[in-house]
Amino acid sequence: MAESDEFRSEVVEWLAENCPNEMRHPIESDDDVCWGGRGWAFQSTAQEIWLRRMAARGWTAPGWPKEYGGGGLSPEECRILDQEMRRIAARPPLEGFGLSMIGPALLEFGTEEQKTAYLPPIINGEIRWCQGYSEPNAGSDLAALRTSAVRDGQEFVLNGQKVWTSYADRADWIFCLVRTNPEAKKQRGITFLLFDMQSAGVSTRPIRLISGSSPFCETFFDNVRVPVANVVGEIDKGWDVAKYLLTHERETIARGGSNLFDANDLNAAAAKAATQTGGRLADEILRAEIARAAIDTHAFEATRARYLEETEQGGSLGPRSAVAKLTGTEFNKRRQELLVSLQGLESFRWENGASESSTGRSWLRSKGNSIEGGTTEIMLEIIAKQILELPKD
Repeated sequence: MAESDEFRSEVVEWLAENCPNEMRHPIESDDDVCWGGRGWAFQSTAQEIWLRRMAARGWTAPGWPKEYGGGGLSPEECRILDQEMRRIAARPPLEGFGLSMIGPALLEFGTEEQKTAYLPPIINGEIRWCQGYSEPNAGSDLAALRTSAVRDGQEFVLNGQKVWTSYADRADWIFCLVRTNPEAKKQRGITFLLFDMQSAGVSTRPIRLISGSSPFCETFFDNVRVPVANVVGEIDKGWDVAKYLLTHERETIARGGSNLFDANDLNAAAAKAATQTGGRLADEILRAEIARAAIDTHAFEATRARYLEETEQGGSLGPRSAVAKLTGTEFNKRRQELLVSLQGLESFRWENGASESSTGRSWLRSKGNSIEGGTTEIMLEIIAKQILELPKD
């Protein structure tokens, strides 16, 4: 306990001295997020300073090993750092699929050469990744993917299409599932590849959503050549890597659903609305729903933290990631509904084919939460089969 208290004091002091005041506000839109990458333009001097200082300590990836540029912190120290950053409303210095998905997969399955090549640039915000999983006919049934990779000496030649590829038009590299053995069982014959999005034959096309904007793209591969050395794990056994990565993706999506910043935003919106009705919301049902949402968010955050603590003992999040993802996305949709209710008709101002209200855009965007990272139906099936062990019939 004394060591934890000493580390907390160190964190408090360091954050007070090094976190710019401009970075002590919750993220309100994509414009506030630091994604990094070779073409990244910082939105402010403060954003750049915050990333550089945190990366220098390895605290953009605090739990990763120091030999790759990470912070080398214990799980308890990572929790303390997270708590103290939340306490001062410090924004994450860097976000992206490098930190939340491909980085953990490389630590588990990558070669030493791959870890050395890719992890430090991720930590420093020098490389931005996208995920090549879903296809037009392989979404929930991901193992039905058909993007092919035919070996030609020390290279694979890729042909096919991916869809719903978040930020593909802005990413530097992609981690991609491809079929290398069409004769094998669906889950076998799949290989996990890494390659540069500027490779010849790669093209993207943005997908516009009902909210008026979208991070999603269609991604096309036309005779793209990828070195065999870029295989993560074993050839034809990429499904093992994919499943491991999916648990991290679902936990990341779930973390958005348990975000206490969002619960605070909901309370703030309620307080603002209350000032218009004599200091108290007139709608009793809405008051009760807001209170229930706040309580549920704190309860879910405690459950999610317990899951993560249990995995720190050497276990795997496994199918519990489906519980976290399902619950987190439903909570987020509930909160967005409540925010719309509080703002009223102002949430639905529409101009030039897009919502003018950030509340309206967030509400529309939240509808996709129950699809991305595995649909709600798939999550329920995983929970039924692997956790509750219910009969198939």
